[in-house]
Amino acid sequence: MTAHPFRSGPRERLRRLVARLYPERQIVLRVDGRLSFIRLSPRKQMAATLVVLAAGAWTAYASVGYVFHDAIVASKDRQIEGIRLAYRSLLGEMGEYQKRFAAISQDLVKNHGLMLSLVEENAALQQSLKDAENKLTDTRAERKRVAAARARLKHQLGEVEGKMRSLANRNFSLKDDLQVVEADLERAMNERNEAVSEGQRMRQRIVRLEARLADLQKRERETVHRLTDQAVAHIENVEKVIAMTGLNADALITAATGREIGRGGPFVAAKEGRPAGGHLMAELSTLDSRLDHWQALQDVMRRLPLAAPLDGYYVTSSFGKRRDPINKKWAMHYGLDLGSTKKASVYVTAPGRVTFAGWKGKYGRMVEVDHGAGVKTRYGHLRKFTVKKGQAVKFRDKIGVLGNSGRSTGEHLHYEIQFKGKPRNPMKFIRAGHYVFKE
Repeated sequence: MTAHPFRSGPRERLRRLVARLYPERQIVLRVDGRLSFIRLSPRKQMAATLVVLAAGAWTAYASVGYVFHDAIVASKDRQIEGIRLAYRSLLGEMGEYQKRFAAISQDLVKNHGLMLSLVEENAALQQSLKDAENKLTDTRAERKRVAAARARLKHQLGEVEGKMRSLANRNFSLKDDLQVVEADLERAMNERNEAVSEGQRMRQRIVRLEARLADLQKRERETVHRLTDQAVAHIENVEKVIAMTGLNADALITAATGREIGRGGPFVAAKEGRPAGGHLMAELSTLDSRLDHWQALQDVMRRLPLAAPLDGYYVTSSFGKRRDPINKKWAMHYGLDLGSTKKASVYVTAPGRVTFAGWKGKYGRMVEVDHGAGVKTRYGHLRKFTVKKGQAVKFRDKIGVLGNSGRSTGEHLHYEIQFKGKPRNPMKFIRAGHYVFKE
């Protein structure tokens, strides 16, 4: 049964097309009168066609490659040179970051040395105060001994005067017996001379004791003055650092202790006739108040966040009025935005206790630390936090990792400092910390 010509499939149509394009051919060769035939089947013709097409394509590709070879090489050279420049720039940035990290490490070491020296100076001041109190106690005991000796001398002088009055009475009563009177008179004169000599020796001893007492009081007052001047100098330096942060030292002490600092009263001029011990006691009272104030300032300084929360950073947005990065409208920015390397560690800037660690609305992942004395710090937009609420943290403890959570346009740290609930400029605290570390 033959197939209908209009019902043939694609394979049959392809076969007819190949038969029409590549019919069987023969090549006739005549050599020395002999004829020979070379048969070219459709398969051989198709293979020859493919070889010719491949040779043509390779020739075209080689020609294009030869023509555009220099342009391609120049483009590759430009790409390599751009990569070299980018690599050199990256090396420069890495060097700058290393220098800044080394500078911050040196500042931390200097700050640690400063704190140790302040502790040693405080211990020395306390020891000097104890020595001054001991000397004052010895001086009081010496004054009591001098007063007792003076009383004994007065008593002895009274006895001598009584004896002389007795001798005078005896002289009047013994006028009848001249020899007895002369003997008594000679005896009385000898006793009087001895009493006068003893009185002179006692007066000289009193003068020496009073001179020694005055010298002791002078040295003690000089010691108290020196200690007071040192305490005042330390107090002025600390108050200068606190003033650089924009805070008031008295307000910080009041917030830390819960009581107002009392100063004032009427002016009463010191009297010249006041005993030396009274002056020394007043000066010791002044020194004691200065040391108490210095101790309170030291406690406040330990609570202040004077370091940066990142090892290496750059400011992406300052404290105060700015254009909002999202809607481009003017707004108040109550913190400091700090950029750094990806996944940089975030450290707490002063010892305290964590009062919040979690998601805080537009802050994203946030950690809040209460340092006491009304001072709090906040760390927002974290990738993650490594502390929990109620945890006590020490200076430079790691509390999280730099991130982009919350209302943020990129990875950075939103850093806030509050005093009694009001925001303060963190850059002032960081600059004050630089001043302390340089000292």
